[in-house]
Amino acid sequence: MMLRFCLREVNMSRIFKPISLRTSTNVSTAFRGFLHRSSTIANVSNIPSSTSPVCSYNEWDHLEEVIVGRAEGATVPPLTVGIKGSTVEENWNFFSKYGGRNFPLDHVNKARAELDEFCSVLRREGVTVRRPDIVDFSVKYTTPDFTSTGQVAMPRDLLIVIGDEIIESPMGWRSRFFEYRAYRSLLKEYFNGGAKWTAAPKPQMSDELYDEEYMKYSVEERQKLATQGRFVTTEFEPCFDAADFIRAGKDIFVQRSQVTNNMGIEWMRRHLGDKYNIHVLSFDDPHPLHIDSTFNIIGPGIVLLNPIRPCNQINMFKKAGWKIVHPPKPMIPDDHPLWFTSKWLSTMNVLMLDPTRVVVDKNEKSTIEMFEKLGIKTIPVSIRFANSLGGGFHCWTCDIRRRGKLESYL
Repeated sequence: MMLRFCLREVNMSRIFKPISLRTSTNVSTAFRGFLHRSSTIANVSNIPSSTSPVCSYNEWDHLEEVIVGRAEGATVPPLTVGIKGSTVEENWNFFSKYGGRNFPLDHVNKARAELDEFCSVLRREGVTVRRPDIVDFSVKYTTPDFTSTGQVAMPRDLLIVIGDEIIESPMGWRSRFFEYRAYRSLLKEYFNGGAKWTAAPKPQMSDELYDEEYMKYSVEERQKLATQGRFVTTEFEPCFDAADFIRAGKDIFVQRSQVTNNMGIEWMRRHLGDKYNIHVLSFDDPHPLHIDSTFNIIGPGIVLLNPIRPCNQINMFKKAGWKIVHPPKPMIPDDHPLWFTSKWLSTMNVLMLDPTRVVVDKNEKSTIEMFEKLGIKTIPVSIRFANSLGGGFHCWTCDIRRRGKLESYL
């Protein structure tokens, strides 16, 4: 017979093998009973979810294990219509000029130091931290449909954990087509430990996926188009970034964005089945890109809502008795480079360690005060240079294991 244990190891290159135990006349009656109860554990697919190294149902239960991304190898993506649809026009020249080249080394080194310190803080708080492999994203690649270079290893955008399953998303930018390679060592280890591992259908990312006419409209016109369900990505094939989904037990919220289309949302709905409810939200935002800088759930029935991007479905949460919290205006300086995002990343994109602890940008004093008034202990960490590469604490992480069970909060 075969018995498998869920082992946890910091060395991400190691892939665990099943441990074979054989009964003998010297085995005690109690241990025989244990072996008998374990006899149904015959292969990876039969391992019960309680033994899986992957298990998380929401954004706030006690965090036990997390993947933290890497700034090493971060590369400026080439300027494409997909990038244009998701970023402000004043930054397009930067992508056009430096696309395919590494981000400024000094900036990357500072971002790397911030993320290393973030990891150290998480470990001191009792969290197991895993890191992806280092990849040089400046390497050019060609598919039958396009040529591009890569971007960065930011796990929240690619990976989402729902229960004991980890799902790879079919991301919407060509520069992120091969980003999954940075995580394969970890994903194989989790799979061999008992986790379910699913990769959504890989998109072709041919020209048909992008609406070339979309960028001819003004920002105001694109805002109106968003209310009509029109974005830079078409419905040619399913695509979504995992960061456009946010979890609250049985209820999962998603936005149709510049990188997540209706086909992608429908794929997730069918894949998860009746066990979960997928709710599509929309916001007053001409550049919707990842829901966690607009709508971030920080506890059971508590949500951070960006005050300049009102939610069109907010009454659903008010009727359910949720507390709506509007964070203060970000304090990040105007001259600090934010090539992908707005300043709201620094106040909205926080990481809950449990309902009473939150990791927050140490420079955002007003946000720290807000959490303290809510009775939540703040753990201040610097992340401004990592912000510039496109992510806050929530973006730079993928929570692999949180304590807790599947519940409904609506």
